[in-house]
Formats: sequence, C-alpha cells, structure tokens
Amino acid sequence: MELKELQHLILANEVKAVDLKYCGLDGKWYHITFPARNIAEVMEIGIPFDGSSIPGMRSVESGDMVLMPDSKTAHLESFYETPTLRMICSICDAETRLGVKKDPRSVALRAHNYLLSTGIADMSTWIPELEFHLFDSVQYCSDSFSAGYNITSSECKEALPDENEDPGSLSLQGVKGYHIDTPFDQFYEIRQKIVELIEEQDIKVRYHHHEVGISAQEEIETELLAFPKICDDVMIMKDIIRKTALQYGLTATFMPKPVFGHAGNGMHFHIMLHKNGKNLFYKKGGYADLSEEAIWFIGGILIHGRALVAFTNPSTNSFKRLLPGFEAPVKLFYGLANRSAAIRIPKYANTPETKRFEFRTGDGTCNPYLAMSAILLAGLDGIKKQIDPAKYNLGPFDDNVFAWSEDKKAQLLSIPTDLKEAMQALKEDHQFLLEGDVFNEELIESHIELKLKENEAVSARPHPHEMLLYYNL
Repeated sequence: MELKELQHLILANEVKAVDLKYCGLDGKWYHITFPARNIAEVMEIGIPFDGSSIPGMRSVESGDMVLMPDSKTAHLESFYETPTLRMICSICDAETRLGVKKDPRSVALRAHNYLLSTGIADMSTWIPELEFHLFDSVQYCSDSFSAGYNITSSECKEALPDENEDPGSLSLQGVKGYHIDTPFDQFYEIRQKIVELIEEQDIKVRYHHHEVGISAQEEIETELLAFPKICDDVMIMKDIIRKTALQYGLTATFMPKPVFGHAGNGMHFHIMLHKNGKNLFYKKGGYADLSEEAIWFIGGILIHGRALVAFTNPSTNSFKRLLPGFEAPVKLFYGLANRSAAIRIPKYANTPETKRFEFRTGDGTCNPYLAMSAILLAGLDGIKKQIDPAKYNLGPFDDNVFAWSEDKKAQLLSIPTDLKEAMQALKEDHQFLLEGDVFNEELIESHIELKLKENEAVSARPHPHEMLLYYNL
C-alpha cells in the first residue's frame, strides 16, 4: 500500500491514531501509537525506541532502535473505540534502517529471502492449527508464601463458576469434546465471531470446531497461507482470539497444558513448497505420493528436531503436554495418517495441488516468526544434504509406536524431555540456522539465556502439589 493509499484510508475512515505493533524475542506483541496526521513522516523515518527495555533484545549500551512499519500490513483496528489504523513493524537499526539480527520478524523475512536464494523453491505455504481454551475465569498467584491457580469453565462439571448451577445440564464430564454439537459447544457463537474478525483481516479460515478438551477447548484452522506473511497472521489471530474472549467476559489461553489430565493445546503446522506454481512435495508412486524433495525436507526437520523444539515448544509448560502415550508426539519420525508421529502425512491431502505434511510437535507458546523460520531452515538443510529419514530410523512408520516393545521404542529419536534439555540441544545443533545469515549466534544465545531463566524460575520454586506429597513427611 502506497503512502497516498494509506492517507486515503485514514481520511475515509476518520482515523485518529496509528498503532504500530512489533514482536519481541518472547513472542509477545508490543505497541506504540502516534497521531494519524504524522503518517508520512513515520513511513519515511520510522519511530525510535529503547530496544534495551524489550526482553532479550539488546543491552542498555546499544538500545537505540527504530520501528519501520510495513504498509502491506495496514488494517483498521477492530477493538479500539478511537478509529485506529494498525500496522506491523520490523525492528531496525537506527542508522541503516535495516532489520536487526534479533528482530523476530526480520528473521522470517531473511528466511524467505534465503529460500529464494537456494533456487529450491520460490514460495512456501503453511496452515497453522490454533488450539486454545476459553475459560470463564482464571486466578493465579506465585510469591514466596503462596502459589496456585483456579480455573472455571461453564462446559466442565468439575470446574463450574460459583454462579453457574448448570440448570440445563449442558456441562460435561468424563467424555471427549471433539466436534461436540451445540448446545454443549457453548461458545460456538463466540468462536464464529472470532473467525469473522479474522477473515476481515484477509486471513482465510478453513474451519473451526470444538476440540477434545471439555473445558471449552477450541480449534481454528486456516487455509494455506504464504510465508512469511503467515507469521504476522498468527500474531493477528492470537490477538483477535484474546480480545474477543475478553469482550464476552471470558479469558483465552494458548498454554500447552493449562488443565491437568485434560487435552493440551498444540499448534500444528502444515507445510508445502512451490516452484513456478508447482507443488514440489508431490510425486505419484513414492511413499504416500511424496517427492524426494518432500522426504528430504522431512528428514531435515526430524534430524534437527531436538533443536527445533527449543523454538517450537519454548516453555516449561510445553513439556507437560509432550508426554508418552498421547497424541502429542514425543518421538521424531514420520508416517501416513499417524497421529503418534512428529510429522504426519494427511491421507486426505492426496492430489498434486494439496500434497503436504503436518509438523505436530509445536505449541502456541512459540514465537511464530522464529519457530516457522527454524522449521523452514531445517527442511531446506534436509534438501541440500538429501537427508533420507530411513537411514536414521526416522520412519516412515504407520503403526502406533507406543504399542511397540520398550526396546524397540528406545531406538527411536526422542524430543527433549524438558526446556533445559531443549536449550542444550539447540546449543549443540544450530549451524543450519546460521545459513543465509537468517539467525545469528547472538540471537540464539539470547534465546537460550531467556529460556533458561524461565526454567530456573519454575524449577527453583516449591510446587503446590509438593505440599500434598511431602508436607507431613
């Protein structure tokens, strides 16, 4: 969108303010707002800010950075009373106005440029599956003398809010919620409103439904969307989900495991590569009609899978979802329609136009710019080195590996068991991320440092369940 188009949009909609969004290393959106009359100046020179105040971004000695808005992301903001235009920014060097190495959005832009430079493909498309919970209320605390949380859900008999006596017997217990119909799917209208708002942002939704968890677990899945725009889109969708929930007196979370013993939230990624309009992952007659490039791309993801988890599952809570014996995959292999696999080949995607695979390990605590860029680089490394998963016992396996003998299962490559182990895996295996100067050592070191601090903060504190186990010993 050119400056004149922006000015016309501002004038036609009586826009008073322009809200600039940018993403920190922690995966959170930050924002700064300026009067719409200054749009021409900001589009030319950006907005300066103190990068040292954003977690993991920079030291105090070199904090000056500039936000440069991307006019292609301009959209009217749906949630502010004041007519506001929203744009997403890259974090740039104050002198060069180029994206800094530790800006997550710039990482994704460099990943796309690297893809083009390899000549392997000219486009990458993705489908993210966003799983989340809509709770009636959540209260939590953690200090030196208290720690705990309380969750209420109108859909779950075990967690009803105090004022809800469930007169219509709509709350559930002891069943799975996958695709449950209304009226038991109590927040259908809210989910539909979320989807309408998402589509207003030029993000096409494939479908939405109630997920397995009976405490209002939801899923929204998009159509195939182009990388790197899909990274912006994930941030937009998460923002819409949270804000819409608040409008209806609810609270939304993408935590991988907010409720013990109930289904957790993942963020699965479907991936395709294209060149000259052709899907590179299809070849009739191969395993699951996958091309050699597809097999090698899968090989790259799996061989680097332990390191990738540092970006795709970057929270201590991630590993409370990633447990053996459940659908959340803990073994690095691929297979056709195999939901115990880290990479599943969907049976229904069986044409030259739709052939793709699904990386099932990730979750919504990830920074989408970093996670998807890392997955793409791992896959490209697999193609460049022609990594055959079969040579490393990474599949294909079409049966439930959790039914295997313990000896046979032990031969499979496992994902890390906790956040600390994931960071160690990244420390030992990240050369593939440095290709094309997409990531750099400083970003990786900062990410590891940030996540190890989180890990220490959790592991050093007494857990409420430890009181039950040990207080009276």
